[in-house]
Order: sequence, then C-alpha cells, then structure tokens
Amino acid sequence: MMAASLLRRDKKATAAHLKADLNRTDNSSGVRQLQELLDVVVNPEKPASDTEALDWCKCLIAGGEGFEEFCKTVRSYDNATLCGLVWTANFVAYRCRTCGISPCMSLCAECFNNGDHTGHDFNMFRSQAGGACDCGDSNVMRESGFCRRHHLKTGENVPSIPRDLLLMSEMVLPRFILCIIQYLRDGYVEPDSSAERDLQKVLQQLDPQISFLEELTKMGGAMRTVLTKILTNQQTFKELCMGQEENLFAKKNYEKYLSALKDSGLVYMEDKGQGASSDVAVGAEGGAGAMVLLGTTAPGSPDESNKEEDPDAGLSVGQRKRVKLSSSTKDPCIIETLKHKCFLEELLFWTIKYEFPQKMVTFLLNMLPDQDYKITFTKTFVQHYAFIMTTLMKSHESDTMSNRIVHISVQLFSNEELARHVTEECQLLDIMVTVLLYMMDSCLVKNEEGSRHVVVNCSEALLKNNTYWPLVSDFINILSHQSVAKKFLEDHSLLMLWMSFVSVFQGMNLNKRELNEHVEFESQTYYAAFAAELEACAQPMWGLLTHCKVKETQEYTKTVVRYCLDTLQTWFDAIGFIDEPAPNQVTFHLPLHRYYAMFLSKAVKCQGLDLDSLLPDQEMLMKIMVHPLQIQASLSEIHSNMWVRNGLQIKGQAMTYVQSHFCNSMIDPDIYLLQVCASRLDPDYFISSVFERFKVVDLLTMASQHQNAVLDSEQERPMLEGALTFLVILTSLRIHLGMTDDEILRSEMVSQLCMNDRTHSALLDLIPENPNPKSGVVPGSCSFEEMLSAVADFKAPVFEPGGSMQQGMYTPKAEVWEKEFDPIMVILRTVYRRDVQSAMDRYSAFLKQSGMHTGNPWPPYKERTPLHPCYRGLIKLLHCKTLHIVIFTLLYKIWMDHQNMSEHVLCMVLYLIELGLDNQVQESKEDEEPCIEEHCHDSWFPGTNLLSNLHHVINFVRVRVPETAPEVKREAPPSTSTEASSYGQNSRRLTGNWRENLREAQVFSLVAERRRKFQEIINRSNTEAAQVVRPKSSSTRWVPPGTPPQLVTEILEIRESMLSLLIKLHQKLSSKQNSLSETWLEDMDSNRHAHGDGITAIERILTKAATRSCQIKRSIQDICGKVCPPVPPKKNSPSDKKTMDKEERRQRARERQQKLLAEFASRQKSFMETAMDVESPETEAAMEVGATEVVESEVFYDCVICGQSGPSTEDRPIGLVVLLQASSVLGHRCKSEEAKKLPTSDEEHIYAADTCGVANDLRLTLMQRFFKDSSCLQSVSIGWDGGVYVQTCGHTLHVDCHKSYMESLRNDQVLQGFSVDKGEFTCPLCRQFANSVLPCRPGRDVEAGAWHAPTNKKMCLLVKEVEDLQERIGRFPTETNLSKEMEFVTKDIKNTTKKKYRDYGKNPGSPDNDFLFMYSVARTNLELELVHRGGNLCSGGASAAAKRSCLNQLFHVLAMHMRLYSIDLAYNPWTKLTQVVQSREPDGYEDERPEVPMLFRDVPSLLIIFVLTMPQPLRREHFSCVVKMLYNLQFIQALAALSSKFSPEERQAWSATGALKKNATNADKSFEALLSHTIGELSKSESIYRANPEETSMLISSVWSPQSIEFSLQQSCLPFLRLSCLLQHHLYGDGLTGCLEEEEFLSLAVCLGLLPSAPQPSSMVHSATCLQWAVNAFDLVTQWCAEVTGPSQMQTEQSLTLLVQDYQWVAPRLLQLPDNYNIIFQYYHRKACTACKKVPKDPALCLVCGAFVCLKGACCKQQGTCECVLHSQHCGAATGIFLLINASVIIIIRGHRFCLWGSVYLDAHGEEDRDLRRGKPLFLCEERYRVLEQQWVSHTFDHINKRWGPHYNGL
Repeated sequence: MMAASLLRRDKKATAAHLKADLNRTDNSSGVRQLQELLDVVVNPEKPASDTEALDWCKCLIAGGEGFEEFCKTVRSYDNATLCGLVWTANFVAYRCRTCGISPCMSLCAECFNNGDHTGHDFNMFRSQAGGACDCGDSNVMRESGFCRRHHLKTGENVPSIPRDLLLMSEMVLPRFILCIIQYLRDGYVEPDSSAERDLQKVLQQLDPQISFLEELTKMGGAMRTVLTKILTNQQTFKELCMGQEENLFAKKNYEKYLSALKDSGLVYMEDKGQGASSDVAVGAEGGAGAMVLLGTTAPGSPDESNKEEDPDAGLSVGQRKRVKLSSSTKDPCIIETLKHKCFLEELLFWTIKYEFPQKMVTFLLNMLPDQDYKITFTKTFVQHYAFIMTTLMKSHESDTMSNRIVHISVQLFSNEELARHVTEECQLLDIMVTVLLYMMDSCLVKNEEGSRHVVVNCSEALLKNNTYWPLVSDFINILSHQSVAKKFLEDHSLLMLWMSFVSVFQGMNLNKRELNEHVEFESQTYYAAFAAELEACAQPMWGLLTHCKVKETQEYTKTVVRYCLDTLQTWFDAIGFIDEPAPNQVTFHLPLHRYYAMFLSKAVKCQGLDLDSLLPDQEMLMKIMVHPLQIQASLSEIHSNMWVRNGLQIKGQAMTYVQSHFCNSMIDPDIYLLQVCASRLDPDYFISSVFERFKVVDLLTMASQHQNAVLDSEQERPMLEGALTFLVILTSLRIHLGMTDDEILRSEMVSQLCMNDRTHSALLDLIPENPNPKSGVVPGSCSFEEMLSAVADFKAPVFEPGGSMQQGMYTPKAEVWEKEFDPIMVILRTVYRRDVQSAMDRYSAFLKQSGMHTGNPWPPYKERTPLHPCYRGLIKLLHCKTLHIVIFTLLYKIWMDHQNMSEHVLCMVLYLIELGLDNQVQESKEDEEPCIEEHCHDSWFPGTNLLSNLHHVINFVRVRVPETAPEVKREAPPSTSTEASSYGQNSRRLTGNWRENLREAQVFSLVAERRRKFQEIINRSNTEAAQVVRPKSSSTRWVPPGTPPQLVTEILEIRESMLSLLIKLHQKLSSKQNSLSETWLEDMDSNRHAHGDGITAIERILTKAATRSCQIKRSIQDICGKVCPPVPPKKNSPSDKKTMDKEERRQRARERQQKLLAEFASRQKSFMETAMDVESPETEAAMEVGATEVVESEVFYDCVICGQSGPSTEDRPIGLVVLLQASSVLGHRCKSEEAKKLPTSDEEHIYAADTCGVANDLRLTLMQRFFKDSSCLQSVSIGWDGGVYVQTCGHTLHVDCHKSYMESLRNDQVLQGFSVDKGEFTCPLCRQFANSVLPCRPGRDVEAGAWHAPTNKKMCLLVKEVEDLQERIGRFPTETNLSKEMEFVTKDIKNTTKKKYRDYGKNPGSPDNDFLFMYSVARTNLELELVHRGGNLCSGGASAAAKRSCLNQLFHVLAMHMRLYSIDLAYNPWTKLTQVVQSREPDGYEDERPEVPMLFRDVPSLLIIFVLTMPQPLRREHFSCVVKMLYNLQFIQALAALSSKFSPEERQAWSATGALKKNATNADKSFEALLSHTIGELSKSESIYRANPEETSMLISSVWSPQSIEFSLQQSCLPFLRLSCLLQHHLYGDGLTGCLEEEEFLSLAVCLGLLPSAPQPSSMVHSATCLQWAVNAFDLVTQWCAEVTGPSQMQTEQSLTLLVQDYQWVAPRLLQLPDNYNIIFQYYHRKACTACKKVPKDPALCLVCGAFVCLKGACCKQQGTCECVLHSQHCGAATGIFLLINASVIIIIRGHRFCLWGSVYLDAHGEEDRDLRRGKPLFLCEERYRVLEQQWVSHTFDHINKRWGPHYNGL
C-alpha cells in the first residue's frame, strides 16, 4: 500500500524522502519502503520499452537531485588512474611501438595528443574490432608515454567519497540489473526457430537500459566500485536470482535460464551419427576432463566414461589416440558445469548467448579499470571459454562475433600478470588447447582413402571463414608472456595435446596432379589452408621460439624436438609411408617438419646444443627428407607447366608458399631441414634422390638421344634447371646455417631492392619478419632504418606535370650491385618468375652504366658466410662422385650441343664447381681413399675431392641408346636419359677387363652397409654413372604402356676431363678457336672476374683451380697447348663449323633487328613529340594553329581520320578537335598575393566576397539597378564563373569523317570513361579527350599583303571607315555545311555551361543575353590564356597554353553568330567614343532608364564586341584604330578612378597644376591637363567626390607624386593592353616579343602601334603620350563625365564602385594547406556537416573554396544528386577538387566523370598512404600540390589523368 502512495508523489520528492530515511541509523522502514516501491517499479513483467522504470531508477539513485548534477558530483570523486575509454569498430586510435610493452597497446586520440611521442614509432589506425585506451596501465605500456591526465599515479588529491552519495545506488542497482537479466532470460528463444530476428528485437527493446548501465560506468571510479560490488556479490545473486516460488513470472524465467544452460553443454556430435548417446558423446573427443570442461554433466563413475568410448570405436586411430592423450587433463577442478554464482557470470553468459551485442560488450569493458572487477571478469571469461567457442561455431554472423570476442579478450590477455594468474588458477592453457582441438574436430576428414591420418577439411566454413582466429589469436597472445610460455613448455601432456593439434594440419589440402583432362572445378580452398597453417601452427611456434633463446631453456627445446619426432613417426605410420612418396601428389603443409626444423635451428644458434644429440637415426632422417624434397620438386614441376590441368590455383599455392608473409614459416624451414638431412646422410644417396625426385635421371646420359618415361621433352629443360638451381640453393643458402640476424636482414633487403626499386612500406611488407607479434622491430641489433640507409639510396619522387604521380623509392647503392647482389637469394624470394629477369636486367644496366661489362652478364657468383661447424657435412655434397659424374656429363652435353641444354644449366653447373672449389672438405684424404677403392672398382673418378677429379681424364663411356640414335656418326642434337657407365683412367683397362668391369658396375652399390630396407633406392645409383644403371624393378614403375624402341649398348670414346671440357666451352662461348693461350694464366688479373658472362665465369673457375693445385695449373697449360694449334681436331669440325655459321647468322639477325628497332623508336619519338604535346613549351606544335599562313592563298589541313590533306571548304569543312569545358577558375582569383588558408579550428573562416567572380556579379547587379538592361549587358563581360574554355590538341579532321568516327564509337561496346551520347570522344591521333569540332574558316587570303600593310590614312578617316563597317547589316550567310557546323558548335558552347551562367538579363533568353554570353566566351579564353602565360606578356613567344589555343577559329565562329544581331545605331558606343554628340532631347521615353555611361563600361568587353561585330576578316588598320580609340577611354577611366582616391586638398592642387597646361600645344597628351579637366567636370555633381571623410583620411597617408600617378595609370591600362595585344597576335599572327616586367607597358604600346617603334628609354614613357584623339579631347571628356554626373538616383558609394574598376587580380590559387595532415584529420574527421548536422561517414573538403561536404552521403542528397557533385557544379562549374579526409587522397570531379588523382600528403619516405592504412604521419608535398594547382588552372585534368569513370551523381 505504501508503495502505491509513494508512486503518486513526485519522483524527486520521493527519492529525497527515501534517501533521508535510509540515512538514519535505524533505516529498516526506509529499506522496506524502498523494496516495496522497487517491486512495483522495477517489474520485469512490464514491457521493456516502457521507460518509466528507468526514470524512477535515475531519480532514486540521484536521491532527489537532478541526474545530471548527480553525475557531475560523482565524477568529481573519480580516482581512476587508467583511461579505459572503450571504442567500437572504425574508431580512430593510435599505437606507439616505442611506448608499448604489449603489441596490442592502443591509445585514444586525446591521450595520444596529450602525451609526448615526438620521434617515436607510432601510427594512427582505424580499429577493426574495437578496443580500449591503455593510458595509465603500466602493464601494457611504459609510463613515459602516459598523457598528462593519467601521469598522476593515483587519485591522491581526490577527496574520499561521502557514504550517503552512493547509498541509493547500492540499494537500487541490484534490482535494476536483475530486471535486465530477467528480460534477457525471458526473451531467449531456443535457436531452432528463426531466433536471429527475435534476439535482435529483445536487444533493441533493452537498449535504453543497457545504455543507462554504460552511462553509470562513465561516472568514474567511485560508481564502478559500487557496480563491481553488486556484480560480483554471490549473496545478492542467490537471494534475487533463484526463481522465487510465489512469483510465477520469475519462475518461468528461471526455467528458461536452466534450459539455456543445459543447451550450452556442448553436445555437438549429432551430426557424426551417434544417436542416443549424443548427450555425452563429447567425452569421446576430449576425454573426461575436456568433456566436462566443455560444459556437459560430469560422468558419475569411471565405468560410465568407458561406456562413452565404446560407441566411438568406429572412429579412426588418430582420434582415439587423442582421446587417450586428453584424458590426462589434470585438475579435477575443471570438472564442473557452468554454474553461475553472481550477476557478472550470468550477464556474460547471456552476452555470449545473444552473440555479443555491442552495447553489452562496451558495458563489460567499461568496467575494466576497476582491478577487482578485472580479475573476476577474466576468470568468468575463461570459465565460459568453451561455451564461447560453440556459440561462435553456430553463429551466422561469425565475423562480427569474432571481432567482439577479440575486443574483450585482447584487453584481458595482453596483461602478463593477469594472464599468469588465470593460467595458474583456471587452467587457461589446458582450456585453450582443448577448446581448439575440439573446434577442429568438427571438420576432420581422412587425408585420402586407405590412410588412417585425419586432417582438417579446408573447404569447411570454419577454415574458409577463419572462424577459429579469435581463439588462435588469444592463444598467441598469452604465449607471448614468458611466464605463461614456460608453463606451456614444461607441461608435457599439454605439449602432446598441442602436437596432436598441429598434426591435423599436417598434409592438409593434398593436391593430386591431373593427368588427363583439366579439372572441372578449381577449388579456392588453398588460401584457407595457408592461412590456417600460418595462424594456428606457425605463429604459436614463433611465440614459443622467442622464449627459447638462452642456454637455460635447452630442456624445453629437447622436449619439443622429442615430441615432434614422435608425432612425425605416428604420422608416417598413419599415412603408411615407407620410403617412396606417392607419385603425382603434393601437400604444401608440413607443420610438424617445420616445428622440428625451427627448434633445431634455435637449439644450434641460440642454445649451444649439439645438433647430433637432437637428430634421429639415418632411417628416420631419410623419411623426414622425402616430403620437403617432394615440395621442391613440385615447385619446379608447377613452373614447368606439368600441373596446368589442375588450374590456376596450383600456381597460386606455389606462389603463396614462397611469398613474403609465409616464406620464413614454410620454404625456409623446409630448405633448412633438407640441409640438415644432406649434411648427415650419404651424399651420393642424397644427390641421386634429388635427380630422381626431379625426374631427370634419364636425361643424364652421354648419349645424344634417350627415352624419358616420365617427362615430355619440353619439360626436361626446366626440370633439369630446377634440380640444379635447387642444389645451388641448398649448398649456398646460409640463412639458418650461420648468418647473424643482421646479415639475414641485409641479404633479404638487398634481394628485394635488386628486383625493383621499392617504397619504404612495400619493403617493410616484403621482408619476412619473425611473425611473432611481440617483436615490434625486426630482430637483430641493427634497426631496419639503419640497414636501409646502408644498402639503399632514397630516390625522391619526380614531378612532371603530365606524368604519373610517383612515390619516393629506395634503390640499391652501386656497391651493393657490385658486391652484394645475390641471384640465388633473389630466385629463392621471387613470387613471380619475371622478377628474377627484372633483377638481372637492372644488374646488367648497372654494369653497362659503370662500364664494367657491356654484354649480357651472367648472374654473379657471391662468396658465402662460413658454415656453422655443426653443418660442415653439407660440403660433402659438393665433393661426391655422383655429383661429379653429373657435372661431367652435363659439360659434355653442352659442349656437344645436345638437345634441352641451356645457358642456365651451364651457369648452375659452373656455380656448383665454383662452390666446390671454395668449400674444400676438411678431413684428411689418406684414410678415406683406400676404403673407397675397396668398395668400388671405380671406373669414373679415383676419389671424392673435386680438385683431384677436375683433371681426371675419362676415355670411354658405355651408354645405352635407342637403335635410332646417330651415335656412330657422333652428331648429337637431342639429349637426356643416361644409363651410362664409363671407363677411363687408362686404356690398359679396356682390353681384358671389359666384361668384368661391366659386371662389377652393375652389382655395385654406393653404401653397402645401408639397411636392406633402403636397398632398392640405393641400387638405383650405380657406380660409374651415379644415376645410371637402374635396377629393373624401379624403372618399370615409370614405364607407360607401349614398348619403347630397343636400347642397344654403344661405347663412346670421350678422352676428356672436366678441365678440358671447360676450356673447350670457353672457346665455344668466345667463338674463337684458341681463346686461351698457354700463358694466359700468368697474365690473369683476378679483379676483372667478379662480373661478366660465361667466359668470365670459366676463366674465374680455372684461375681458382690453378691457384689451389699445381697439378691443375699444369694440366690447364697442357690442354691449352694442345688446343692451340690452328688445325682443328677432326671430331670438332662439323659441329663447330655449324655453330660458327649459326653464330654469325644470329649475329647478323641481331644487328638487323637492332637497326629496325632504332628506326622504329625514332619514328615513335617524333610522333610523340607532335601528338602528345600537352605541356612542354619547348617543342612547337605540329601545326601552329594561331598563325594564318600569309604566303599561300589557302591554308591546307590534314585530316587525321582519312589522311587526306586539303583546304577547308564550304561544302566539306575541316574542323579542329576541341574540348569545351565550363570553368570558374577566373572567378576564383583574389586580390591578395597570399593564398587563402584552409580553416583548421572553429575560429578560422574563409570569406568568398573578395573573389573576381563575386566582384563582377555585384558590378552587373548594381548597373542593372540604375541603367537600361540591354546597355548593361554590353558593358561588362560574364563567364568569370562558368565561362566556356575551348582548347584543342591541334589535330584537324573532316567534319563528315568525324561523324562516321562517332558512329563507330557508338557501336563499340567497350567504352572507357567517356560518353559518346554527350558527344565525347578521344582524338583519333593523340587520344586526347575532346567533345566537339570547331570548323575552320575557308582561307581566302587574297590581298593578304595589302590587308595587313601599315597605313598612312588620317585618324579621322579611319574612324569613319570603322563606323561604316559597323553599319553594314550582318548578311545572313547562305545555308552551307560550314554554317550548319558553326551553328552546331555554337549550340555545343551554350550547352557546355549551366543556364544560370548564361542568363544574366532581366528577360532570360533575349538576344542581348545571347550576345553577352557569346562575346564573353572570347573574353574568357583570352583571360585564361593570359593566366597561363603568367598573368602578363613579358615572356612573349608561344606559350604552352597557346598550343592548345584555337582563338582564331573560335573568333570566326563567334563572329558569324554575333553578326546575326545588329547593333542599334542610335546606341552604338562607337559614336560616343569618337564623336561629340549634341545632347538629344528626351523623346518622351521618360520612364526609360539611361544607358550605362562610357566611364562605367568595361573597355576590353567593348574591344571584343567591336571586333566580333565588324565584317571579317578585319583589316589591320581598322583593328588598330579601334584599339587607339578605346585606349583613350581606358586612360580617362583610369584618371577618374585615380582622382577619387585623392583627398579634397590634393584634388584642388592637381586641378590647379593642370589648368596651367591646358593651353599648351599638346595638352591632350598631358595627363595633368586631362586630370584637371576630369576633376573639374566630375565635381559638378555632388555625388562623386562626396565620400565619407574617414575613408579618404586613410588614403591620405600616401602622397601622390607624378611618378606614383604615372605608375598607377600604367597599371590600370595594362590589362587592356595585354588583352588587345593577345587578340592582335591571334587575329594577325603577330609574334609577341618578350621583355622585362618594368618595360611591359612600353613593349605592348609599341606592339599595338600606340607609340612609334623608335625605342625610348623606358623611364621616359608616359602613358599619356599614347593618346590619339579623333576629336577635341576635352569636349569628349566633358561629354563622358556628363553621363556620370547627370541626373541619377545613385549614391556616392555606388558610383564609386562602378567608376573604380579593378583589373588587378592575382593568379588563381588553391587553398593553402597545413604542413601536417594530422591537423586536417583531427579537426575534420569528427566535424559535423553544416547541412545535415551529422558527422559524415566520408567527409570531404573542397580545395578551391574550403567547403566541407559529405561524400556519397544520402543525408545531403538533392534531387538524386549527392553533395560533392552538387558542390562541384556550384563552385567550379562542374569541376571539383576534393580532399577525402579519411583517405588522404584527392578526387577530381569533371562533369559526369570522376577520377582518383592521388595524394598531396606523403610520409617521411615520400609515399602516399591511401585510406590511411599505415597511419604514419603525413606531410604536405609542395611539388605535388603545385602540379595539382597547375592542372586545375590549365584545365588539363582530362588529358593527364587516365582513369576516369562515371559517378552517376553518387559522390
């Protein structure tokens, strides 16, 4: 009842009343009242959407005061020392590697900016999964990096909290949280229904409640403590949460909860068909311990668990074995179901059930700064770990869920203390490994039929979608803590469990070679397999290896190695492996081998263990070697196209295997393992296995023909090259055999840089780093940066305005090419074969440039780091007979030109010989050789040492050849399958021992004592020819059906040694018979051998051999002596002659080809110069468009489509290819030299009022207020904003050809980036973008000479002539093709710009409007050309822009159009310019407004109107006359404007001075006289000079002297002179002379004929001397001034605005950007859009005017057009330049297309960071910004940027 009465009262009052009650010492009544009230208010039976309960809670907690104030009060008691700010995905945070202890450390922007990280290695990143700020947490980061706020250790200065403040919270919140939990219980639906949506609905309804909890956590430490108490208090939970009997609702809830709990028992076995026992079948998988840990009920007794294993008996051994392992999971304390003891546990349970809703996750994380909470929560999380895994596996949204899980776990497990604590108390490691095992169990399959080994199935969603990654990443994270890793390595049962986990990846994704037809479906699962091995096996391995770096950890290594070997043996047994790998199949996944290899390497390198103590017996080594070797052979097969029928994916696997992120976890360990095996096994056995595996055994015969049962002949060469290259890599690679970390880093870096110049980020990415996440820097003492600067030079980006945007690159230093280029390392590291070629090309370019070698160099030989003593055995490979026989055979075959040999084969053979010479075997030879003699009656070589075998001569060899072989003739083209045994040493053997030798040879086995088991393998390698006579059994395996031709035995006479063959090859290569004289050894200079081709290589080898043994030196001299005589040995002649001829022929062909290429290149160059002339002012355009030819009567044009040349005629006009575009560049000019700054704070703003476009708009509007509209429209120019700019590439075509070209484009489907329907096309010749054709006027320049001749007519006569010309009414031209085309172009020009930029008149569409628009087009083009010339004509000559200018043609088109309008003679401005008119009486048109006074008119506009309206072509004298008359007006305008700037006193003074000069003879050429007159006339009206005194007083500070007046007048007249001069240049083809800036006025005046050409000293030139009056000057001025002073309603300011015209605009500039990109980013990326008030997802900035817009935002769309496109139309007449804030790149919008331009912000290494992926600090690159600005001003975006696409108004 009481509750009801309380409810009726005001909430605040009630709260205050209750709080007072509770504060009493006896608070029982208060407690009772509160409980009753809460029972009513916080009632979960009400719908959650009813917020009444929430309001009550807020009031009660605040205890009567407002909730906001309460929050403030609580915050003031915040004692937290951690930031703990939690963010969700897409938040921008920072990571500093210098300050971080854990690699996962992150800071919010505020803490980062408030800390000091200058010079640190930090980056900004966009959070993928969400995270939390670690500022203040010394477990995760160093204290030096804390920000100012969290530097204070604890809240010492925070007062202690008053008890009553949070009293109500402690009472109310438990009920509130219970209420949330009951909602969650109630809303939970069993997942069989369409639960997804229902769960979402429940969460939506609960949103306000959970948000409220989140708000509470943000109140700081005090409130968090209260919440922690409530969440972790087991008593409260017991009282409140068990279903109370009387409350039905709660009871139903509780039952739902129990059933959900039960459901979480991970019963996942139904699908494996276990039927009834499915409830507990999980035990079979994980053993009793694991099972319970996974949440089912614990078995009551041991026999029960045995029962469970029975139904499982059908499972494979591998799984059963695991069961035995895992049942040893130790502590019985894991054995308990999920029982919840407090709110926190149940909240987490529901969070998981509901698949981690974002709000709940944020709430749980927000609480983490509270230490007690952190520990309890971590334990709870671990307790639910298995449950998380099952939920994740069932989830449909596993990606989102994964992110949220990691978001939580990374906060918990990055902290070493916490991780150790949980490992000790909650068996974290056991749980993790078991959970991972269990997870993988769901997707196991048999490796292949008949094998007992099970592997994961890569096509399952679990692997394909990386669902396992959250668990694996947690595991890697905790292994990075030393204390945890040690626990793991000490726990043998865990290690065994882990090995069984790794073994399910061993051999996954097995590839079988398709031999018949192409595979139908190419599965793409391989990437899943590689990712799984890297993440689930390799990364934990690297994590463990980081803790095995010192001697003390030897035991760990020994244990791991032992378990590896055991598990490997188990694997061999399971797949039934004996000694031969299955043919034609390969897996790239051998994680067990790689674990073994990497731990071996660490043991030797860091722990000082003896290698032999860790190695198994020979038999096991032989087994271990097989699979890695199989992979190496398969790589070769894949590159030899033997796997093409398996599709592209197999190439993908081969590439991924060596790719930089995988190589050091895959190919490197494999090669290292093979090196270990090679160093411990019999070398002959190893070498024969290699050639066997690479399937080239048959090829190694001395015979010229052979049969190869397993390879096609085109595959033999690449496979042989592969085998030899592999041997070279195997014997020369030292990555794990003794190189230090620094040396490794250096060689990796060099090999990447040699392939291509690299950017810094690409290099970081390409260099394999230890993937252990803990090592932020590359291992080793030397940092990446130091090493980089040691081996490479930085090449700053170059900027050609027309070129592509380059990035800063690193390129190898010269000495690196000279001494460190290592082709072997390059081959090992290249993903694409073309990179090897690229490295060699760059190497040869370097040699050419430095003059070391000009031909085609061979890969240089590089000295190797010495081997670690443990691996000395590897050298035996180079000193074994088998290899020497192979080398001998191959040298012989190359010399004999057998088929399928190549330069690469020879190169590798020589490399092997040289390696052998450089690495001599240490052991003493005496005791070795005799025993060899016993075993083998060796008929090839006496011993194993390469040096002694080099000069050993072999006389006869017995080969098996097909009957068809031409062995008798001794001509040998093809080559490959040796069953050869050879006899040599001395001829005496030949006689009697023939048969006997042969017999012995076949019985002979290399290692007699080898176990019988391997006998077959060994028999394959037979004495004399290593791989030579095979036992029949083995050869039959390969033989395909169908019998080959009979083999017969032939005996070849050889009589060569390796040395003699080398010398003969030297001759062959240098194509000289006696290339080596007897004495050449003495003359040798050892230095010149480092770089060169094969000849150099052979010389180098011979020199090395000679220096190491005198016997060899003698042999070399003997052989050279024998070979020297010019009489060639008989056997050589035929083949040699052939090769000579062949060589000569080749040489000639090559020369021919070179000649052709050179010719082609020069042609191409000349074409490029004419066609692509976009930017370079040096080369003149192919056809000077501007110049009309004077000499010929008609101008001839070339049509680029039909190729004909001819004049443009009325019937068949020729046109220029032009691009019309609207432009507002001119309108964006300002008066100030400084570019406007981009605002980066709320105080800064940009004002647009001072731009040229705005000023001109205001002027026109003002005129239209007072004067007649038609007159206004002829007094100014428009087109400052949205004017039409016309430019051409200079190529011409017939208009009809163009039409058919457009048709063909329209029918062509593959159109890139332009729209034919809009008339767009690319120039057929130079491919420049265009959208119209401008017809050329037929050239009939008959009186050309007379036309332009200077004239002596009197001025008044000329003035009259001009007037007559103007009176000629425009003849309407007859309808011709030409006139039609001209009309089309005019229409195009109008349609180029928007209607609002064309209609300025009062009545739109009137002829006046059209007239204004047309002449303004001419004005726009002239003005823009001036801007392109730098704003003045000082440079003279044709400029780059003039190339693109087609003003001459444009003028004719405009003139034709304008002559359709007749000028009303009564208002013709010409009369006012040149005659003193009697003032007409008003003709009763009282209401009509006056015309615009002459002094207010824009003189350049008048010039263009006159030129365009007079009949064309205009005579030069008339043009000159017009200019002179207009100059007078311009001069008087300048005087009038100047006089308005004087103070009244100065006006008096100047007026007086001038009055005296009025009577002088040339008064009309004296500025003083004219000035005085003007002042006098203008003073007649009050309105002109009556300006407010303040303004004038400001101007008085400058005193006007005659010099300053003269300067000011010249400056005012210059714009007009420049424009006239430019126009004259285009109409008459005059040259423009260059001059100094000071002399520009003089130069232009002379050019225009205003001054006689007699040069005067420039100081003497007065602007007034240029005046030439047709009538009395003073009368004319009086008349002009009278128009201004006449009756008018204008105010002074307005008159002045119109009188003082401003021509001085500075060149257009883009905004000035800050140097550091972060300044822009921080201000704008969270800034709200002005239009929609939301923070845009993709904010963008206009770089022209600084507007902030939403890119692609639907919020700011208008009529289906997004804001960027709208803005580009408004601001740039459809050209927009936008900086995308979140990507740092610039996009250009041009009309309906857009392109990505690139970035003007680069990092310290000169690289862009598109999308801010790397997040490194970026700085403004001035050159790039200038290039952007230049392209904007010169309108060349369309030509220079190539990748355009339509934007469909969606930007």
